[in-house]
Amino acid sequence: MLTLLIALGSLVGYLVAYHTYGRWLNRKIFGLDPVADVPSHQLRDDVDFVPTRKNVIFGHHFTSIAGTGPIVGPAIAVFWGWLPALLWVFLGSIFVGAVHDFGSLVISLRNRGQTIGEVAGRIISPRARLLFLLILFAALTVVLAVFGLVIAKIFESYPQSVLSTWLVIPLAVVTGIWVYKFKGNMTIPALISLGLLYGAVWVGAYYWPIMLDASSVNPVVVWTLLLFVYCYFASVLPVWTLLQPRDFINSLQLVLALAFLIIGVFVAAFSGHADLSENAPMIATELPPGTPPIMPFLFITIACGACSGFHCLVSSGTTSKQVDKETDAQYVGYGAMLLEGGLAVLVILACTAGVGMGRLEFVENPGTLIEEATLSTAVTGEAAWKSHYYNENIKSYADFQLANMVGAFVEGGANFLYAIGIPLKFGVGLIAVLVACFAATTLDTATRLQRYVIHELGETLHIPALGNRYLATGIAVGLACLMAMLPAAPGKPYGTGGLILWPLFGATNQLLAGLAFMVIVIYLWRRNQPIWF
Repeated sequence: MLTLLIALGSLVGYLVAYHTYGRWLNRKIFGLDPVADVPSHQLRDDVDFVPTRKNVIFGHHFTSIAGTGPIVGPAIAVFWGWLPALLWVFLGSIFVGAVHDFGSLVISLRNRGQTIGEVAGRIISPRARLLFLLILFAALTVVLAVFGLVIAKIFESYPQSVLSTWLVIPLAVVTGIWVYKFKGNMTIPALISLGLLYGAVWVGAYYWPIMLDASSVNPVVVWTLLLFVYCYFASVLPVWTLLQPRDFINSLQLVLALAFLIIGVFVAAFSGHADLSENAPMIATELPPGTPPIMPFLFITIACGACSGFHCLVSSGTTSKQVDKETDAQYVGYGAMLLEGGLAVLVILACTAGVGMGRLEFVENPGTLIEEATLSTAVTGEAAWKSHYYNENIKSYADFQLANMVGAFVEGGANFLYAIGIPLKFGVGLIAVLVACFAATTLDTATRLQRYVIHELGETLHIPALGNRYLATGIAVGLACLMAMLPAAPGKPYGTGGLILWPLFGATNQLLAGLAFMVIVIYLWRRNQPIWF
């Protein structure tokens, strides 16, 4: 029952917050104007600046900010107990993260689509702009390297996700051409694409999982290289060609997956299988050696899902260049963050109540997934949760791997889907594809954002060549690929280099959020607008 109350309470709370606090920010703080001129019309070039319907741009914005952040962060944070993670996600997303995203988007809309770094340079000082750009450049390089590795690890661990993840690309291109060349409706081809995507998940799960021979090649290295080649072309293409339609397809995928997961939570909770109070501790008291203290590391560990500085890059980088009307900013900026908070709540429930429904072999050996009939004999309850977070292989906090965290969500989410009759093997494929598609969306959006940052650095440092989008994209992809390919240390395998700086990214992420809030407050203060919100 506790699981059900948390899910239902969070849903109602987010709806109330959007229609009360979000509307108050819209009218009393930012004063959005439906007839104000916006960058997508001011600077329209049909490459980066493209007026877009709010549902489509919502899909792009949400899938870009989500990625694996609201999955990995909460999956790690339940280490300290589910209550602290839940409180930070729910309250943080409403009063901190959504305000941050909303404000960053509005300021960029009113400054010709400039990034938050450019705006900082004008309203604070040129040095602030350069500092901001350097921090953004470093953070995005790490994001690109690590997200490339995350997707590669997903492909290696869940080969049933490979076919569907790559199939989205041609489907999105066809959808984009249909909408922007033939003036067709995006919803119908996107729904058809989603149906084909799910069909490919079934094929990948039961008939054609795509696996690379680990005895002859390093699968992680090969997948990472292919992903960065894709990122280069995705970043230099016009946004309507691939970025917008693919993000819209992925947003439909997420909405449908969230609906299935929510129904699964309700069914599992009513049947008594997803008992949060019995499956995982509210506040953990037994922690492995080396576990950092909950304060302040909870706020660094859960960034996406509560408050993330990376979001200001998306809001002021790609989203502001596509918003059709200023009044769409609440729906896109504030609403997308609340939906991400809802996703993070579901992740917390999946990694606690869902994992407790039965720990299955696919977490460790996805290629040898045991059949559904064995669910009744699987380890359940607190023993299942402890076997995942406190098993004999985890002797200290440093023993955790990123793949373990993703596996916790895949396992728990598949258990929720199984509660409503979706076969486990297919459910694992659905959740794995969901994670891979989101990470891929963030990957190519971050590549495009890094191109903007390099261009702005070129202007600041008076290097005109950096304004060339092909050169700037090549630098962005090349540096990230190099970081991802290098071993983390002598003797370590190739394809772990991007993880070296990952612990710093959490802190850098929140530093960016703090800087963005500073810019928002100074912007409002200089215009004699309220700054207490």
